[in-house]
Amino acid sequence: MQSFYELSKRIYDMKNPREARRALIFCVRAYFRRAQMRELDLFFRKDQVLTALLDIYPFVYEQPTRAFFYNKSTFDERVRLVESHMLFLREHIQKDVFLGLYRRESLPLWSGIPCMGEQMTASLFFDSGQRKEGLMSVILRLGEAALYQIIFWIAPGRDGLPAMWIGAMQGPNMVHARDVVKQATKACHSYRTKNLVLYIAQAAARTLGLRHIYAVTNMGYYANNHVRIDRKLKTDFSAFWHEAGGIDTDDARFMELPLVEARKTMEEVPTRKRAVYRRRFALLDEIDREVAERVTAILR
Repeated sequence: MQSFYELSKRIYDMKNPREARRALIFCVRAYFRRAQMRELDLFFRKDQVLTALLDIYPFVYEQPTRAFFYNKSTFDERVRLVESHMLFLREHIQKDVFLGLYRRESLPLWSGIPCMGEQMTASLFFDSGQRKEGLMSVILRLGEAALYQIIFWIAPGRDGLPAMWIGAMQGPNMVHARDVVKQATKACHSYRTKNLVLYIAQAAARTLGLRHIYAVTNMGYYANNHVRIDRKLKTDFSAFWHEAGGIDTDDARFMELPLVEARKTMEEVPTRKRAVYRRRFALLDEIDREVAERVTAILR
């Protein structure tokens, strides 16, 4: 195992004073957890592919030392989370795809539809800047710009079966974002883009063989930067998860979401809207087919 100082230089930009301070804090925290850090290192070095991951993604050492992923997570919980996620991908996804994802290589999930002169697409993707909320993301793009993304990790659910755990949903950060989302919703036959990115994440979870989806609530979010100074929510996670069919769990920090989105029958849809719903359902069926095909192609 490299020294904590050498690791910190790989994780942080030492030319940036704030990053240099984080590097120092990392070294101190890692030192006081040195026995557990060595065990974490040994976990990855028992397998050639996981060892190769360490050269690509050294943040597996950092994430357990910081209060990431969800509110009041412990060091030991974060270690198990990181190990579970990486081991699942190692065992279920082809080596080159697995390592490529942590080299910031997108894995297409949906080839998309035209919108505003661009193509709206979806892919599996991960950037180290997302590591506070998770270890992988499903990202919905318009051209090169991110519209929405679901950031998650894979770990056992409450019954021990593999589950997707959503740490955050992020919306667009662009000029005229509201107008862009409005046009994207129209292109999807009045289906909201934030529902669309969740739908794609659900489809990916099913094909990966995951048995549950959990999502952090307002109480479970790792930080409080989704709350404005006046204490009103910028992003009401809990309200959206409830709208998406989520149910409360015995841990108020998490809600369980359905693996399959419930659909209205045509009899439940007003006559004047049935044509729009048929087109929407046809689009969603095509997304299901394509996501299943693309994810299946990368499985071991």
